[in-house]
Amino acid sequence: MNAALKVAVLQATGLVNSPQQNLNTLAARAHEAKARGADLLVTPELFVCGYAPSLVHSTDGAAQRRQLADLAVAAGLAIVASTVEHDVGRRYISASFFGRDGAEVTRYRKQHLFGSAEKEAFDAGGEPPAVVRLNGFNVALGICFDIEFPEFARAAALAGADLLCIPTAVPLREGGQTDAHPFDTRLIPAMVVPTRALESQLFIAYANHAGPHFAGLSTIADPYGRRLAAAGDDAALIVADVARSTLVQARLDTDYLSPFVHSAASADPQ
Repeated sequence: MNAALKVAVLQATGLVNSPQQNLNTLAARAHEAKARGADLLVTPELFVCGYAPSLVHSTDGAAQRRQLADLAVAAGLAIVASTVEHDVGRRYISASFFGRDGAEVTRYRKQHLFGSAEKEAFDAGGEPPAVVRLNGFNVALGICFDIEFPEFARAAALAGADLLCIPTAVPLREGGQTDAHPFDTRLIPAMVVPTRALESQLFIAYANHAGPHFAGLSTIADPYGRRLAAAGDDAALIVADVARSTLVQARLDTDYLSPFVHSAASADPQ
């Protein structure tokens, strides 16, 4: 009941095809996160290679994953990071969870690809994220566009997830009332992410690239839909405490999950 996890989220823009420079940035921020008491650091989508699907898809991120594993050990905290993954002629945007011992505990392949650039460069993953344990919490991974679908967050919650970690690369698009395309992408971290946390009753750690070309506003949201910590437009490291007592109370206050659990049980012929 009293389990707690201190989560850090890095907001920074990865330089395209400059993995060593990006890893240096990540290393400095990982040690800062540890100094601030963090148990887990969540980083943006394709941060190490830089987010540019057409330019980075041809290089597998195996070497980057080994360096990320070493960094988790050196910094002494768990890290969620996103890389390109090649497998038998297919290419994926993946996210990995590295334990503080450097073990790659799980890897998830992005299911919902966004836009023509991603769809032309990558294949969509077909498996839901695994749920893994960290400090008494059940943790699952998603990537960027995945979290914009309520079914994705709900499925993770029903699978037992308490915390969703979402590496993200949302470009900035500022819509206006007179614009033919009025959608403002800043609404995703500002409104959609807290709503997903509320309606599926879990915590979400959402790590975006920084402005000016990305929407920024990385956030850590709780099961009440509150933003426990949020970045602005610029590079930042945000930290928040994630408490099991909050999760339990939110699910008692408004039990959004049990109707789905009961429906699944009644449909099971066993």
